Order: sequence, then C-alpha cells, then structure tokens
Amino acid sequence: MTTYRCTSAFVDGELTGPVDIRCADGLVVAVGPAVGEFDELLPGMVLPGFADAHSHLFHRGLRGRTHGDSAGVGSFWTWRDTMYSLADRLTPATFHALAVAVYTEMVCAGFTAVGEFHYLHHAPGGGRYDDPNAMGLAAAQAADEVGIGLTLLDVAYLAGGFDRPLNLSQQRFTDGTAAGWAARVATLPDALPIGEYAPIRAGAAIHSVRAVPVADLPVVARFAQSSGMPLHVHLSEQLAENEAALAATGRTPTQLLDDAGALSDRTAAVHATHLTSHDIKLLGAARSSIVICPTTEADLADGLPRAAQLRVAGAMLALGGDQHVITDPFAQARGLEYGERLATGVRGTFSPEALLEAATAASHRSIGSSSGRIAVGAPADFVAVRTESARTAGSVGLQLLMSASAADVAVVVVGGVVQARDGVHVRLGDPGALLANAIREAWST
Repeated sequence: MTTYRCTSAFVDGELTGPVDIRCADGLVVAVGPAVGEFDELLPGMVLPGFADAHSHLFHRGLRGRTHGDSAGVGSFWTWRDTMYSLADRLTPATFHALAVAVYTEMVCAGFTAVGEFHYLHHAPGGGRYDDPNAMGLAAAQAADEVGIGLTLLDVAYLAGGFDRPLNLSQQRFTDGTAAGWAARVATLPDALPIGEYAPIRAGAAIHSVRAVPVADLPVVARFAQSSGMPLHVHLSEQLAENEAALAATGRTPTQLLDDAGALSDRTAAVHATHLTSHDIKLLGAARSSIVICPTTEADLADGLPRAAQLRVAGAMLALGGDQHVITDPFAQARGLEYGERLATGVRGTFSPEALLEAATAASHRSIGSSSGRIAVGAPADFVAVRTESARTAGSVGLQLLMSASAADVAVVVVGGVVQARDGVHVRLGDPGALLANAIREAWST
C-alpha cells in the first residue's frame, strides 16, 4: 500500500483537497480526507494521467528537421517525403531505442498511456524479419521498460492510393493482403509483454481509405470487432484524400467506412478534419471517438476540424500528439479550444473540464484503457502539476490547463509507482540525452 497526499486533486469529477490517494496492486483502493501517515506529498494539483491517443513514435526523429524546404513552401505531401526517408532507415534495434526515448519523454510530460499507430511492420523494401512482429514488439518492450500503458494499434496498409500500387518506402508497411495482415495481428496479443506497471494491449487500425482497398475495409473491421480490439483510422486529414475517394468511388471516406461496417463506439477517427455535415452525423450516430491532434494539424497545415459540431452530433473528442512536434498534454488540450476559437471567433466552447475529459478519460477510452480518472478501482495513474511556477502562478482551479506546460509536471505515477520527477525518469534519467542518442543512431543507419 502506498499513500499519496495531495493538496488538491481532481477526484470523481470534482476538484477537492487535501486528500489522500491510497494505491495497491496498481489500482486506487481508497480516496479520502488527508489524515494520518502518508508516503509522499504530491505538490500542486493532482490530475488523472493523460493519454496520447495517436502516436507515431518514429516521427519524433523529424522534430526540427522539416521546415527547410528549398522552395520555402511545402505541404503534408512534401513533409511525407522526409518521413519516408527516416522510415526507410529504421531497424528493430534503432526503433526500440527511439521508442524508449520517446516514451520516456512522454511519461516525464505526464502521459501515462499511448495509442501507437504502428505501420513499420517489416524490413525496408518489404523483406521479412524472422519474427513478423519484430518491430511492434520492439515498441511494446520499450513501453514496458519505461512504464507507460500501450495500445499497439497495428495498421493495415495495402495500397498506395485508390488503384495505385505501393511505392518502395511503403513496401515495409504491408502484409500483402487483408487476410495476411489479420493472420499476423492474430498472433500479436499473446506475444506482447504483460506490462509491469501498466497494461500493454493490441489494437487494430486502417491506415486510411486510400491505403486499404474498399473491398478489404470490411475484412479489417470484422477482425477488430471479433477480436474485441479498438479500431483506429486516419480520416479526411487532407482534402486530396476526399477528392480521390469521391473520384474513385463516389463516396466520402466516412461513407466508405460506414458502408464497410467500420464505424462504432469502438472506432476512433483520427483528425477528421475535412468532413461534410453528413459525415459528422454518421460519426456522431456511431458514437465514435474523434482523435484531434492540434499541434500536428497546425504543423502540417491540415486545417481545423469541426470539433464542436462533432461533439454535438454525439462523437467523443479525444486528443493525440501524432508526429510529436511537441510533447505536451496541456498544449494538446488547449489546442482543441484554440482551434475552435480560430474557426468560430468564439471563446469558451470547451470548458477546462471538457478539455481535461478529452485529454484524460476520453483519450484513454479511445485506446481501450480504463484509466483517466482518479476513483476507487481505477488504475493508479495520476500527475502532480506545479501551481506556482512562472507559467501557472495565479491560475484559478482547472484553468491551470490553459497556463501549464509539460515543464510544470512535478511527479508522474503509473500503476501506483512514481515513474518521473521534475522531468527526469526515475530509472532511465534525462529524456533529452536518450532522444539525442536515439535520433542520431536512427538517422545514421
């Protein structure tokens, strides 16, 4: 039993304190008034652990490297060329080292779980490793070492576009057929480590409707449903994807997913930026999650999603870091509100409580995690945030979300055990040093 004393904490939907949180066997076993002895005093405000519902961990190697196009202008598609250059170099060993570094940075920033949208399945050029899940297991082992919950969202990737073959870089992403993908992924749950501090689980993903032929979409959807896995999909991130779908099929990407039986309350549509009103109705009626990635969508010039309309329609809003252009749960949370302000000219569409819900419970739910709340029986995952830093001093209540940054995270607890203090991992040390070494090795391969 470990008892954490909190000056203030967000418990069962309310900000309260002082309060003691008692943990055993990775769970919260009691929450009550601060009385008697305790093991550790947590400073500032204690919040549920954050989840990153959409991560491409290897994209962290691109941070600070994609803004120097010789022409001075670019797009998602020019950025993708640089991404492929890095993807072509990675091996299970360098991918593992990068995963350890990236997940360490995430834990130190306050993330206690991540949904890894994983499509680097095979060797560069499409060759096969002895273990067909070698790359995915490298990420899973890294998560176990770091102490972060992981949902390994294994991606089906079969085509280079509507009626277009895969390019050379994409060969390592594919299993050839939907049946081949399903056969490989079926072996994944038993191969994953249990997770010493937090669960490590398997999920399924459709890369996009341009990368999975229309006839194969139901195959992937049925596999996810029969396996009880969450199903994630990149959806309408780019107008070009919508235009290609309409030209090839006469249907929007959302309609294609709906017709394939791929929309449900276990589906998470990532980005969902360029939707029609009918698309929004379909996603809302299915009670699907929408994983908005504000910092990546800004970095890649994707555009602004119709977040408030999606919420009104019945969809659940979650948050992701995607390419890790910044690793900061507070930036993602307020990015949701800021995007709506830029799109509508209205402040306060999403309250601090709604932003916290999106960044914690809703993001966890979208990846099949039961964490994201501080309550008896919930996983003992929580974050202490300093309230008297140069950034947060004077912030009132949960408006802390509008002022804090990852630098204000004082203590991170996963599975009832402290994993990080003041930006340093208790076992692995400074994430900066890990990242510098891992990124250097990744690019030099």
